Amino acid sequence: MNRGQSFLLLLIGAVALLTLFVILPFVEYVIASAILAYVLYPFHVRLSRAIRRALAGRVRESVSRRLGRMLSGISLIVASIVAVILPLAYISWVFVRDLTAIARGNTDIDVAAIEAEIAALTGQTVEVGDVLATVGQSLVNTLFGGVSGVVTTALRASVGLSLALFLVYYALLDGPAFVRWIRSTSPLPQEVTADLVDRVDAMTRGVVIGHIVVALLQAVIAGVGLWAAGIPNVVFWTFVMAVLALLPLIGAFFVWGPAAAYLVVIDQTTAGVLLALYGVFVIAMVDNYARPFVIDQQAHLNPAVILLGVFGGIYSVGFTGLFVGPIAIGVLAATLETFREDYDLI
Repeated sequence: MNRGQSFLLLLIGAVALLTLFVILPFVEYVIASAILAYVLYPFHVRLSRAIRRALAGRVRESVSRRLGRMLSGISLIVASIVAVILPLAYISWVFVRDLTAIARGNTDIDVAAIEAEIAALTGQTVEVGDVLATVGQSLVNTLFGGVSGVVTTALRASVGLSLALFLVYYALLDGPAFVRWIRSTSPLPQEVTADLVDRVDAMTRGVVIGHIVVALLQAVIAGVGLWAAGIPNVVFWTFVMAVLALLPLIGAFFVWGPAAAYLVVIDQTTAGVLLALYGVFVIAMVDNYARPFVIDQQAHLNPAVILLGVFGGIYSVGFTGLFVGPIAIGVLAATLETFREDYDLI
C-alpha cells in the first residue's frame, strides 16, 4: 500500500467518523427510515408500475417512469403516516401518560384488594402502590431521563419523524441505485458480494417479518383480551407484551397470566377465568402456529438470540432497537455464514 492509498484510507476513516458524529443525534430515526423503506419497497415497485401503466400513451416513457416513482413514493409516505405514524404516536402518548401516572402513584389497579389478599395469604403487609410507583419512576428515568425529559423527548421525536419520512421517500426512489453502488464498491469478489447481499436480505426479512411482526400480532391479540376483560392501562400493558412476546411460549404470559390472577383476586372470577382460557387457547396459539408459518426459513436465528437483540437494541438506540438489535445480529450471522462458505479457513 503506497502513501496515496494510506492517506485516502485515513481520510475515509476521518470523514466516516465525522459523518457518524453528525447523524448520531438522530441515528435511531435514520435506522427506522431504512427499515421502513425496506418493508415498503416491494409495494413501491408494484405501485410505480401500476402508475406507469395508467400513464402509458399519455406522456413520454421517461416522464411516466419518473412520475410513477415520485407518486408511488408520496402515496406510500401518506399511507405510512396514516397506518403507522399516527397510531404509533397515539400509542406512545397513551403509554407515556399511563407510565407517568403510575410513577406518581396514580393507577386504576385495585391496589387495596391486592394488598388485602396478600395479607390474608401471607400475614404480611405489602405496600403494592409504593412498589408500582417505584417501578414506574424507574422506567420513566430509564426511558426519558425523568418526567421533565418527556417533553424534550416528544419534541425530538417530532423532528426525527419528519426527517425519517423524507429519508424513506428518497430511500424508495434511490434504494436500488444504493444497492448497486454497494455491489460495485465492495472489495470482495462479485460472487461473494452477491451471496452476502442475498443472505443479509433473507436474514433481515426473516427477522422483521418473522419474529417481530408475530410478536406485535400476539401483543395486539393479547391486548384485545385484556381490554375485553376490563384490565386498566391496556395500551401500556400491550406495549410491554410487544417486547416480552419476542420470548417464545411464555413471553406475553408474564402480563396476561398475572392479569387473570388479578381479576380473580378482586372477585371478578368469571372475567379472570375467561381471560386465562383466552390466553391458553388464543394468545399462546399465535406463537405456536403463526411463527413457524411467517418466519422466513432462511433466517435461522435462535429465539434467545432474538430476545438478546431486542433488549440490547432498545437499551442502545431507543425504541427502534426493537427492530435494530435482531437485525444487527442477523446480519452478523449472515456475514459469518458467507465467510464460512466462500473462504477456506484452513
